[in-house]
Formats: sequence, C-alpha cells, structure tokens
Amino acid sequence: MMKRLVMTNEDEIPWANATEEKSVIQGQTTPFMVNANSPMGQYTQTNATLAVVLSAIGAVLMIGSGPGICCAIPAIILANGALAITNSQPGHPDASTAKAAQIIGWIVIGLTIAIILFLVLVIGGLGGLGLVLGN
Repeated sequence: MMKRLVMTNEDEIPWANATEEKSVIQGQTTPFMVNANSPMGQYTQTNATLAVVLSAIGAVLMIGSGPGICCAIPAIILANGALAITNSQPGHPDASTAKAAQIIGWIVIGLTIAIILFLVLVIGGLGGLGLVLGN
C-alpha cells in the first residue's frame, strides 16, 4: 500500500511560497543582480588589453618613423567594441582600460596627421622657395 504525501501550508518551504510576503530580517544578506543578464562578479570578456597594447605600439612607432597610425586605428576599433560591452555592464573592470586605449589611439592618430601636415607644408615651402630663388 502506497502512502500519499500531502503538504499543508505549514509544511511548505518559506522562500518558495510566492503568495506570502515575508519581511526581511535586519542584517540578513539578500542576493541581487547587477544586470538582468549577468550575476554579480561575472563579466563579459573584452579586447581592452589588446587595444591598449596596440595603442602603445602605435605611440612608439609614431615617435620613431611614423607608421603608428597602422596600429592606432585597429586599437580604436577594438577599444570601441570593449567600451560598448563595459558600458552595458556597470562596474566592469575593463572599462578604464578600454577608455585609455581609445584616448591613446586618438592621440596617436591626431599627432600622426599633424606630423604629416607639417612635413607637407615644409616640403611645399622648400619647393616654393626653390622656385623663387631659381628664377
């Protein structure tokens, strides 16, 4: 003979009963979600570190010979992708790294363009000066 188990309201698990409202005891810890998609402490991986490395390589190459822009452009693209992820997850540890990579990349691009414009003006000026003195 099988005995059937019947649960009464007194036997129910207190936290599983959605109809009753229980007051929270003061000092009791309550788990919460940082974002609806990810629990606290788990973040999506980003390419922020790679973006910083590419930005730094671009800065070094810019000082030496000028092709730093070839590393700075991919660095900015990766940094923008990382910032999109970090902005959607508050408190993401890569947020400042991605922002730094973006800033360094834009500085490298701006300085590279300024150097190129300066060289064009200098070479153009010397060429114009040669035309004036040659006649």
